Amino acid sequence: MEFKVLGSLEIGIGGNVVRPSAPKQRTVLALLLASANEVVSTGALIDELWSDRPPLSAQTTLQTYIYHLRKTLGCGDGGWAAEHVLLTRHGGYRLVAPAEDVDVARFEKLAAQGRSALDRGELQNASDTLRAALALWRGPALADVATGPRLETHRVRLEEARMHVTELRIESELRMGRHRELIGDLKQLAATHRLNEWFHLKLMTALSRAGRRQEALEVYQKLRRTLIDELGVEPDHSMRQLQHRMLTSEAV
Repeated sequence: MEFKVLGSLEIGIGGNVVRPSAPKQRTVLALLLASANEVVSTGALIDELWSDRPPLSAQTTLQTYIYHLRKTLGCGDGGWAAEHVLLTRHGGYRLVAPAEDVDVARFEKLAAQGRSALDRGELQNASDTLRAALALWRGPALADVATGPRLETHRVRLEEARMHVTELRIESELRMGRHRELIGDLKQLAATHRLNEWFHLKLMTALSRAGRRQEALEVYQKLRRTLIDELGVEPDHSMRQLQHRMLTSEAV
């Protein structure tokens, strides 16, 4: 069985992809996956589903969601799933999901391996491993899940981890001299994250090293206008320093 949350919520069972159809069932499964192999209390599940306004039938309704999830996970055999996958424990429920069966756990393992390779200066290994980690993403985390406070925090953490791994991948490939190859990726990232100075800094660096210094300076001016217009601030010191080096024809 395989669980995927790096995109829409999916369950792989025997080569087939299953998606819980009811929105609140997806929320329950996502919260159980966020704490896989640990007991998630009934209260936490109810809070995630209804916040501070649970219906009088919340406990019974939650049990119904668990019943249907067990039927899904057991391919119709809810009893088997109750014994082996989605267990009832004192005060809550526990989803049994080995790390190798959850895309988040695989992503985090590859990210750690890629980071270690980069620290050791193994640039090709780092690039390959970090790319493999990012390839597990199929879209925004929990794309089709209605998130309450716990899941929203989890979702934000996952997206921040994705951003960090993207930065590590770019850094490893810049160190390998792949400036021209990275320009397209960096332009897209800079356009998507209009206020992210790091992506703009690396785009300017790649453009300059590819012999496109004037274009790099235009990137700086565009970012500066955006920061002033939207945040009322100037680019940070590293951006201003890079611009100065370009204007004085220093090596970048």
